[in-house]
Amino acid sequence: MSKMTELIDQAEQDLLHTYNRFQVVFDHGEGVRLYDTEGKEYLDFCAGIAVHALGYGNEEYKSALKDQIDKITHTSNYYYNEPAIKAAASLKEITGLDRVFFTNSGAEAIEGAIKTARKYAYLKDGTTDHEIVAMEHSFHGRTMGALSITGTKSYRDPFLPMIGNIKYADYNDLESVKEKISDKTCAIVLETVQGEGGIHPADKDFIKGIREICNEKDILMILDEIQCGMGRSGKMFAYEHYGVKPDIVTLAKGLGCGVPVGAFLMTEKVADNSLKAGDHGTTYGGNPFATAAINAVLDQFKKLSVLKNVNEVGDYLEKKLLELKERYSCIKDVRGLGLIRGIEFDQDIKASDLCGKALEKGLVVVSASGNVMRLVPPLVIKKEHVDEMVKKLEECLNS
Repeated sequence: MSKMTELIDQAEQDLLHTYNRFQVVFDHGEGVRLYDTEGKEYLDFCAGIAVHALGYGNEEYKSALKDQIDKITHTSNYYYNEPAIKAAASLKEITGLDRVFFTNSGAEAIEGAIKTARKYAYLKDGTTDHEIVAMEHSFHGRTMGALSITGTKSYRDPFLPMIGNIKYADYNDLESVKEKISDKTCAIVLETVQGEGGIHPADKDFIKGIREICNEKDILMILDEIQCGMGRSGKMFAYEHYGVKPDIVTLAKGLGCGVPVGAFLMTEKVADNSLKAGDHGTTYGGNPFATAAINAVLDQFKKLSVLKNVNEVGDYLEKKLLELKERYSCIKDVRGLGLIRGIEFDQDIKASDLCGKALEKGLVVVSASGNVMRLVPPLVIKKEHVDEMVKKLEECLNS
């Protein structure tokens, strides 16, 4: 029995079975490649589900974290720490928003955004029956609040009742959103690009229309950029493509490039009229180690011209995917922005099965809803990596 088989058998005995994992144990990474415990090499077009924006083994990123470990990793939020102060200032600058709350994950960022919206509305009229409009086929996380605004019924049903007063509108259908709004609506929440739902970018008229509604009715616009933010779309945040700014934005994944960290940010108006001391908190959120990771990531984004690379390689990836679609009739659609792309297949091919075949050939990809293969590689990939990915994918399709 191989070491990898032994490890997998041990995991199946010890870990709670909430994931159907691929049968591989990854040991280390280098650049845009992963290596399993048997030494096999894989081209990574998953990046830990859009997390490892810098790829693996970035020396300056590693050094920054090692240096912080030698200083201090945690103090609690009873005290200030320098990395968090620096990270907050940087995030304000790149988002255009005014106040930051650091979390440990994207789901926690969503929870904070929900609480902020409800407190904002409560302070306006003193009632607690406010409503949130979310989107069908959305995904915001697995905690109870995040799950409540996730527009996939099968995810919610086993855990009912959810938090109340949530309505679900159709994504990219402004009239559907308008039909769900009432005098009690306190927020509209959506992913700027739906990720788990099948890689669907927002239409420009849709997202601008929501911004106008929110302005008119003093409703908070919450944009979830946990997966599509941090440069993945070709701009630092996907909402920049549309010329809109949210009242609240949620971040995680590429924010720490492997260190668990998230954040939600808001305008000064929202901050002044929502959460106060004692309303919200976290033991680990914003600790010196996690925020040192944010600072290192942002430094590397500048040094490596990551956004420029995403736009150049993203355009090339789109071109190659469209060519692939021309050659294979089983591909119904390709869509996305920058380096968040989806390939939708017809019913003859199951995307999840194809991801398994790709892994056998040394290509790491994952699926999304709607029979879609999701491509969210490190943001430092080059055109030759796109060519290699396409070649491996064609081998899978031909077999």
